[in-house]
Formats: sequence, structure tokens, C-alpha cells
Amino acid sequence: MSILLAALSLFPGQTAQLKAVPFHASGLYHVGEKVGWKLTGLAPGQYSCVIRRNNKIELAESVRSGNAGSFEISWPADEPSMIYAEVTPPGGGKPVALGAAIEPTRITPSEARPKDFKQFWDAKIAALRRVPENAHVTEKPTDQQDITYGTVVMDHVGGEHVYGQLARPKAPGKHPALLQLQWASPPYPLDKWWVMGYAKQGFIALNIEPHDVPTDAPASFYQGLPNSIKNYNAIGQGDRDKNYFVNMYLRGVRALDYLAKDPDWDGKTLVVIGTSMGGQQSLCLAGLHPKVTHLIVNVPAGCDINADLHGRQGGYPNFNVKDPKVAATAPYVDAVNFAPDIKATCLVAMGFIDTVSPPCGIWAAFNQIKGPKEVAPMPESPHNHLATPAQLKPYTDRSAVWLTALGKSQPVVVQGVKY
Repeated sequence: MSILLAALSLFPGQTAQLKAVPFHASGLYHVGEKVGWKLTGLAPGQYSCVIRRNNKIELAESVRSGNAGSFEISWPADEPSMIYAEVTPPGGGKPVALGAAIEPTRITPSEARPKDFKQFWDAKIAALRRVPENAHVTEKPTDQQDITYGTVVMDHVGGEHVYGQLARPKAPGKHPALLQLQWASPPYPLDKWWVMGYAKQGFIALNIEPHDVPTDAPASFYQGLPNSIKNYNAIGQGDRDKNYFVNMYLRGVRALDYLAKDPDWDGKTLVVIGTSMGGQQSLCLAGLHPKVTHLIVNVPAGCDINADLHGRQGGYPNFNVKDPKVAATAPYVDAVNFAPDIKATCLVAMGFIDTVSPPCGIWAAFNQIKGPKEVAPMPESPHNHLATPAQLKPYTDRSAVWLTALGKSQPVVVQGVKY
């Protein structure tokens, strides 16, 4: 498989097409093999090359000539880890990123789970369930004849609320259910098609805000929110009881409780799905809520939050883990630590050159899941919002297959890791 990386200027009217061909098209290697790429279509001049383990520890640095039109960069596959390489073209152009995985199913968490982790979360969920749900659904008009749509508000801990949007098939009978969780950003409204599309596939679909804000307010409302809420990942970083992500995850627990009581739920299929921070929430909820049967996540954030303390690149939510109080709090909201309790059937995708949700932490979470599971490696992909459809194809193809089956309450066929 040839990967087009960049167009480099040679002289007016001509460009060189820089391509990289990985030694293994899958991007996966066994220990004892050689990780690497052959680069072709090079412009004359000097290329700076650096190889890092887990995009943190530098393994090799070199300057290579492009005058011959091609060269190889490589590293011995010596231990389970991610390999991240950067090639900078002549003249200091934008570096090109390359990624590979060495026996990634053997990557382990960088830290042990806190001994009181389950006790902490059991207490939080018990406190949540002492607050009456008081769900209120407001039906909204839709031009779709086969589904209904509306908004829902529920009471939450601390006087806050869970805001969501809900869609379901009009067809009589029992249906599978699905909860979609949202990606990171200052608070924003929810597009109704984020649930209506799932309802048309056969799901009772609920999509909730991660914040205490309505789903459909005017743009001016979200723009006028306090900066503290827009920078919510900074709230309570050093205090596990005040950490913003605790109440965020509890919002998801409330939403799953609501779906599990729906009289039209088939009682067999309850899916959590999300991308980036939505994937982070999904992993945590699948570990917290035993009724979740399936998990589908793309580039989940929040995996191995303290990674920078252990020779691995950290990512979102970008806690200041150099602060000992923050580092002590992080494990209680780290998705890796919820994964051992997941019994659901899981589909997990990661981009090998993702620096927002680094793949090493996602593999560590995936490897802790005890139930049936499938991974969708995306060796050419950065984070989802930076990726092309071709780079995301391993996830989009497999998630489409899963959702088609689950929307019909049919089983999914889990595929193994392919080197």
C-alpha cells in the first residue's frame, strides 16, 4: 500500500509526490521484525528524520539525502509499543508523520488502577440514583414519517440537569437502544440528525449534552457561557470529587438508566457510541453500567491521562499531571481504568499518528476489556477532525456493519487483529 504524504515544490510548474510504503501494509509488527517505511518521490536536498517510541522517547534521529529519489527509515521491533516517525522535507517544510504498532495487544496501562476505584464510583452512582429522575420529554416536529423526535430533560446531582434529544421508530414492537456521547468543545447545540439517523436504522436513540446546557438554544446562548465552562477540562483537575468529568460520566449513567426503563426497549441491545471525548465517555459508561451490551468508539480520548509521567505521549483532556494532586486525581476519570469492568462486545478504533488521543493509551484500554472485542487500526490516521475519509475507512466500514446488524437486533461478527 502506497501512502501519498505530500507534494514538494521542485521548481515552478513541477512537484515531487512524496510517498511512504510501510514494510507491513497493516502497520502492525511482531517483536523481532523491523518497523519501517520506504519513502519515494523525494525532492533533492536533506530530509530530517526522527523516530520516537509512543511519540515520547526519541529512538533515532538522522539526516537523509533525497537526491537518489528514495530512502528507507526503520527501527527494530523490540518491545510492545507504538512507533511514531516524522520526516521533515528540505527547507523546513511541514513534517510528515508515520505510525506503526509493535505487538500492540501486549501494551499495558502505565499505572495500576487505584484500589478504591470501584468504591469511589459505586458511591457516586448511588448518590446519583437517590436524585429522582423527573424526566420530561417535549415532542418536536419532524418531516420524517417513520420516526418521532423530541428533547428530554432529567434532574441530575447538585441541582444540575441532563439535557438530551431522543428519537425512535414509529413501528410498533420492541427496539434496540443506543446512547450517543459527544466530542470535546466548548458547549454547543446538538444536531437532530445525530439521533434521527440512528432511529431510522431501528434504534431508540438518545444523544445527551456532556454539560449542563440545553440541546437547542440559540448560538448566542453558547457564546455567552462563562469561560470556566468553555474550559471545563480545567475544573477540579486536582480534586476527584469536583473533577468535571465525574458529573459528565454520571450524566451518561442517568441516560442509560432512562433507556433501560423504556417500555419499547427490546431488553437485548443497548449500545454506547462516541468519538474522541464521546469515545472516552462511552468506555467509562460501558464499565460503569452493566446493561450496556455493545460499545463502538473511534479515537477515544482520556486513555492513560498520566502518560507523560511514564514515557508516553499524553493527550486530551490535557491535565497538568506534573502537579501531584492532578496526577492523583486523573486515574479516577481515566478510561483505561473503566475498561476491566466492560462486559459488552466492543469495537475500538485508533489512529496511529493521532496526537490528540494517542494510540498507545487506547490500546492499553482495549487490552483491559475482557468481553468480545474488535479493533479497527487506522495506521495512516491523525485525530478524526484532521483525517481524510480514506484514513478513517477502517472504522467507518466496520462501524457501519456493526450498526446495521445491531439496528436489526442481530449479532455482530467480531474480527480478530490482523498483522
